[in-house]
Amino acid sequence: MTSIRRITGMITDHHQLLRLQSWLSPSFPIGAFSYSHGLEYAVEAGLVHDRVTLIDWLDADLRHGSGRNEAIILVAALNAEGDEFREIVELAGASFSTRELALESLSQGQAFLQMVQKAWPHEELNCLPGPPTLAIALAIACKAHGIDAEASLHLHLQAWLANLISAAVRLVPIGQTDAQLAQAELEDVVIEVAAMAMKASIEDLGSAAVMVDWTSMQHETQYTRLFRS
Repeated sequence: MTSIRRITGMITDHHQLLRLQSWLSPSFPIGAFSYSHGLEYAVEAGLVHDRVTLIDWLDADLRHGSGRNEAIILVAALNAEGDEFREIVELAGASFSTRELALESLSQGQAFLQMVQKAWPHEELNCLPGPPTLAIALAIACKAHGIDAEASLHLHLQAWLANLISAAVRLVPIGQTDAQLAQAELEDVVIEVAAMAMKASIEDLGSAAVMVDWTSMQHETQYTRLFRS
């Protein structure tokens, strides 16, 4: 039997670490590269045009928008069972402000679970009460494989940011150095949002990132597009 030892909240089980790294890697085949979360229109409108404005945009979304809600839903789903879990799945699927943001998360969530079930099969991955968002899919996989909640939360937020920064590299464009500088500068925000989510409840869901919602709506009718959201 694989032993699990936790020190100051860190995973020391090698299988857990390797699975999280695989699942949250940019190469995990869930189509993440095809979504910009409204960032494509933000660049078109001149709202994001360099590393500084990109960091400001992502900071606001992580603290006050979809990133914050993703964190709260992930923690809630990891801690819920039975009817409470089914309610969280339904709430997560209905929590998006635009059609494209819903498509972005639900399509990735479905692809995520399908791939995990093929490569790391587990009977609990089949017990799904409804279409999963990406956060819900990650929660199900982590629960099935006994992966530490706090570690999955931090790495999920980091991967969420990395995908949008990668989109900015292609859209703004910014170089790879600026991309890594942005990722590094947002580390403290990831830690702060994760700490908030660990203490929050589902009643704390809400968004004040109005511009992200607006750019997502505008993206639906944007004439030339590289991304699906």
